[in-house]
Amino acid sequence: MITIINYGLGNVRAFVNVYERLNIPVSVANTATDLKSASKIIFPGVSTFDYAMQLLQKSGMRETLNKLVLQNKIPVLGICVGMQMMAHSSEEGNLQGLGWIDGIVKKINISETSTKIRLPHMGWNNVEIIRNSKLLQNIDNKSRFYFLHSYYFHCHNKKDIIALTDYGHPFPCAINSENIYGVQFHPEKSHKNGIEVLKNFANL
Repeated sequence: MITIINYGLGNVRAFVNVYERLNIPVSVANTATDLKSASKIIFPGVSTFDYAMQLLQKSGMRETLNKLVLQNKIPVLGICVGMQMMAHSSEEGNLQGLGWIDGIVKKINISETSTKIRLPHMGWNNVEIIRNSKLLQNIDNKSRFYFLHSYYFHCHNKKDIIALTDYGHPFPCAINSENIYGVQFHPEKSHKNGIEVLKNFANL
């Protein structure tokens, strides 16, 4: 069962709609009890880092998620801020992240770029696949996905990076460590490429 975490952030319904169209069983978890039937977890998020961490804590699901992901090794896919929350910390806030993947979240530095760019990074951009991953299976290299963010996941271990996007400078846009996956782009807004990523996750 694909289970979408509903802790108050992210377009949960959009993910449910995709999986229903694909005839893939899907449910929504609003409480820790709702996670019992989860075989795979999608962790969306659109907000600031600290606010997202606060809402997750208030949801009562954090401890159960840690057990399912870190002990039971259930596959999880973090999306946008959901991916960033997997880091140890973020320059956007003061709270500690989940620490599921070794890294920190940094702000895109527009002062270091040779071309004029603005924040947030919003719209379509190319994704360069640098490591084979089942999550990006059947996705052509340099395919375009939809982004909306000002911060990115800086991996301490380069082996955890599976794809990069360039916005002023290259940054990780897809990561993977064991059963833990994350994408900075929004697959639910990325048309056929995004649907393929969500289908790939279901088929892991």
